This record gives sequence, C-alpha cells and structure tokens, in this order.
Amino acid sequence: MKIQINRFDEKNLRVTFPEGFDYELLNLVRSVPGRMWDNENKQWLIPDTEFTKKILYSKIKEYEMRHKLRIQQIPFNAEIEQLKKVLTAKHYSSHTIDAYLGWVKQFLKKYENHSILAQNEINEFLTELAVKLKVSPSTQNQAMAALLFYFRFVKNENPDSLNSVIHAKTKKHIPVVLSRSEVGMILNRMTGSKQLAAMVLYGTGIRLNEVLSLRIMDIDFEMNEIVVRNGKGGKDRRVMLPALIIPQLKDQIKKVKVIHDQDLKDGWGKAKIPDSYLKKYTGAAKEFRWQWLFPQKNRWVNPETKEEGRWHLDESLLQRAVKQAVLESGISKPATCHTLRHCFATHMLEAGYDIRTIQELLGHSDVRTTMIYTHVLQNRTKEIISPLDREVTL
Repeated sequence: MKIQINRFDEKNLRVTFPEGFDYELLNLVRSVPGRMWDNENKQWLIPDTEFTKKILYSKIKEYEMRHKLRIQQIPFNAEIEQLKKVLTAKHYSSHTIDAYLGWVKQFLKKYENHSILAQNEINEFLTELAVKLKVSPSTQNQAMAALLFYFRFVKNENPDSLNSVIHAKTKKHIPVVLSRSEVGMILNRMTGSKQLAAMVLYGTGIRLNEVLSLRIMDIDFEMNEIVVRNGKGGKDRRVMLPALIIPQLKDQIKKVKVIHDQDLKDGWGKAKIPDSYLKKYTGAAKEFRWQWLFPQKNRWVNPETKEEGRWHLDESLLQRAVKQAVLESGISKPATCHTLRHCFATHMLEAGYDIRTIQELLGHSDVRTTMIYTHVLQNRTKEIISPLDREVTL
C-alpha cells in the first residue's frame, strides 16, 4: 500500500493513493478534521497545520500497527528518473542535468525521513548551504533552481515563498584577464590538437564545452565561420573563423578523416548524434560530417549494446594542458580555459568593437552579462600615477 502526501497550495496538503485503497484507509483520511474531497482531481485536501498533520500521521501509524505493514511513500528513485526525463525533454545540457540531479538527490537524502517535503524544507536546505557550508551565491542559486524545477515539474507544486531563505553573500569578482603576450606564451607552450582547441577558445571566445562539441560540419571555410550548435540555453550562433588557424584546422580534419576511416574499417565509426536526426536518418551517425573535430584517443564501449564509438576530447585533458602551459610560462595569474574567453572579450573591446557585437559572439542572453568586461577596462590602473612615484624622493 502506498500513500502520497505533498503540498497542494499554501493552506492545504494533497493526499492520494497511487495503488488504490481500502475502506479503513479511506475512513482514516475522513477522520482528519477539515479534510475535503477534490472530486475534479480525485484527491483529498487536508489543512496544512501541525494539529491536522499530527492526527494524520498518528492514524497512519495505527493503521500500520494493526495490519503489520508499512504504508510506503512513492520511491525517490522513480522521481529522480522522472526529473531526468523532464530535464532531457526540455533540452537542458548534460552539465545542468547532472548538477540538478545532484542537488535534488542531496535534498531528498537529507529529508528522507520526512513524510512531507514542502516550503519549510526548501528554505532550511538553502539556508544551510549559505550559513553552514558557506557556498557561493551562484552555487546556492543553482541549488534553488534545481529544487524549484523538481517541485514544479515532478511534484506538480509551485513553491514561491522563499523570503525566509538566508542568501549567500554576493561577491563581485573581476574576471582574470591576460595580456596578449601572456596569451601567446601559453599557446606557444601547447602542442597538437590541444593547442588548436585553446587557439579556438581565444580566437572565437566560445565556451570550453562548445569547443569540444564542434563537429566537422561546423567549420565553414567558405564563409569563414564556425557554427556553435546547441550552446548555452539551447541556442545556435555563428562566430568568426580566425585566419591564423585555418591551415591547422584543415590538417586536423584530415587527421580525423584517417581516424574515422579506420573506425569504419573496424566495423564501428558511429558518433553520438541527436535522437531526432537518428530517427530520420538512420545512417547519419557514421557520416564524416557528424564526427567530432576533437575526437578522443580511444573508442568507448557502450555497456548495453557493446558497440564501440568515439566521443570528443574530455574537458579535463584540455584543462590540464592549459594549466601546465600557464605554469611553464611563469604566469602568476590563476588562468584557466575560461580565462581565454575573458581575454577574447576584453581584447575585442580594446580593439574598438561595440558591446552588442561582443554579446552576440559570446552568446550572452543579457547584455548586462557582457558589461562586466567594460568594468575591466574602466578599472585598469596602469595609467594612474601613484603618489609614491610622483611626490617621494628616495
């Protein structure tokens, strides 16, 4: 026997029986003061007060003792699977899906002994992240977004009173920006496909996962463009193709062709492509145009089908290569792959390009996100003379 109890609105709880009920269980709910039957939605509504909840749970305990069984809540694993399906259906990125699933699992584990998960638990969880765990504002906001998505699309509830949440203290950080010579020092200490990927990062300003997700067909030498597909927010956009890397890109494509031909010869050669294309064009996964521009070294094996395929270069490999190049360059700034994106935006502004153009190239939905790079320029102090240099003679 299973019973599901969750919030219906600000004043009522919803009680349903997914697997049916007996008359004793029905009378149990009927005995709770203030209960109402919602005939349209086939559910019981019970006032959300400590008094009524205490009566409801005590009667459930009595029922369990009489029948020597435990009334089960709908399992969390089923809800996690449902959450994953909804996120996938709404075309959230794999990174966002993993992050949301992680936060919801953490939330459900913390309150696994709670029969009701509602507003109070959300507020308590988010407040604890800020007060006890000292997470950053962006981390807390991500956790909040994950929980709100879970309650709205899986629990069919709409929590909206989050005023009591103690928010993590907002800190304003200026992005790390390298000079042109420092960027050159880093790129010159890298080799092979990782160097080329880093040059694309700096030369176009696209994100790390966008670089690694490029396919052969995304490089348009005729139009001198790179097409970024399914970027952040599920949007496509076009960026310039730096002339300096065209020879290296053509060499890279030739290398990928050799790898792909060998994979086909071995009986494999499929790349992961969107399901919508796979249904319409069953052989598309083996086409060269769908292959990754930066493929991984070894083929991966699908544990279910035992088929071998080739994924793109892992993020960690490029991140480590950039980090090693920074160390070898003797640069003391905490530069990463994402720093190259910051450098692109800042250096474009220095070159006189307008903020709207840079916004489009970066793929920002809101120009205010791009405006941070104007602050980087405004706050530069190299032209300010210190009083130590002006007034003091040593």
